Amino acid sequence: MLTEKLKFIFGQFEHQGEFESYQELASGHINDTYLIKTKKKPHFVLQRINHGVFKDVPGLIENKVAVSKHIQEKLKNLSVKKQKRRVLAFAQTKSGESYYRDEEGNYWNLMYFIDKSVTYEIVDNDDIAYQGGRLLGQFLTLTSDFDASKLTEVIPKFHDMSFRYSQFEDALKIASKERLEKAKDYIKQVEDLKEEMHILQKLKESGAIKLRVTHNDTKISNALFNKKNKGLCLIDTDTVMPGIVHYDFGDAIRTICNTAAEDETDLDLVEFNVDYYKAYTKGFLKKMKSSLTPTELKYLPLAAKTMIFIMALRFLTDYLNNDIYYKTKYPEHNLDRAKNQFKLIQSFTEKINQL
Repeated sequence: MLTEKLKFIFGQFEHQGEFESYQELASGHINDTYLIKTKKKPHFVLQRINHGVFKDVPGLIENKVAVSKHIQEKLKNLSVKKQKRRVLAFAQTKSGESYYRDEEGNYWNLMYFIDKSVTYEIVDNDDIAYQGGRLLGQFLTLTSDFDASKLTEVIPKFHDMSFRYSQFEDALKIASKERLEKAKDYIKQVEDLKEEMHILQKLKESGAIKLRVTHNDTKISNALFNKKNKGLCLIDTDTVMPGIVHYDFGDAIRTICNTAAEDETDLDLVEFNVDYYKAYTKGFLKKMKSSLTPTELKYLPLAAKTMIFIMALRFLTDYLNNDIYYKTKYPEHNLDRAKNQFKLIQSFTEKINQL
């Protein structure tokens, strides 16, 4: 049944491939993604975008197609074959659209599969961190002249600190006495950090830091490498939208530089890995420094702290809300996640002089 459905949807797109088989790709948590194997290469990646999570799917797809085309134009000195290894390439439908909508109302898009490539769930050496930084710097540099105002904001207020504080303050009003008591030390930290954690937002709103194209999901598993561990391109561009460079840099650092898993309860294991920070930053600035303003450069370390904090705040808010957003495996799971991120902030702050 699924085979026939995928074969039919694959056939709605313009390409030379003949469907042979499919394999579900389980790396994402939101969309359904399938590797479509054809009788003759190239293979393809067929994706159903979750319209329950993303409210403007056509806008989302047009965002990533437009950004890819912009990067392709920048790489036109390369052969088409090499281009398709350095940036995501999308197939159009036979009617010239960027997506196909099935009879159930689901939205599908089709990408060319980048062969002989690998991804990593975690960073385990400085070179992977360095290459990951280069890829983000390259992506942001190649899109630096793209008019970000033309992009749809696919997740409104995603990194808006005032909005996250407002959610937190609403949660405080309805939280149980028991949860308020267990979280009191962390509630105080949120209140103590309020002014510092709004610095980047205020700079953005004043225009001191410019809006640009940002990726907004810069974990290392969204960086694609060749078999020799050299960076190829960023993938999973569903959340491409207007933002500031600090969102992407800070979120990458948050996910790469924690020495423990996000829900590790032994906080002695949670440390900020300075070596990975230095390697990632070196790669990032190798590609990016010439297009950063002095203000953007100055606030990169604060970006790391801010993006760690915003996740701590979201976990804590969800705990106070009785766990309505993030999936949990036990009653204190969200509080443990928040504690983990607050410990990472503490470690980062202690090591800031080394940076």
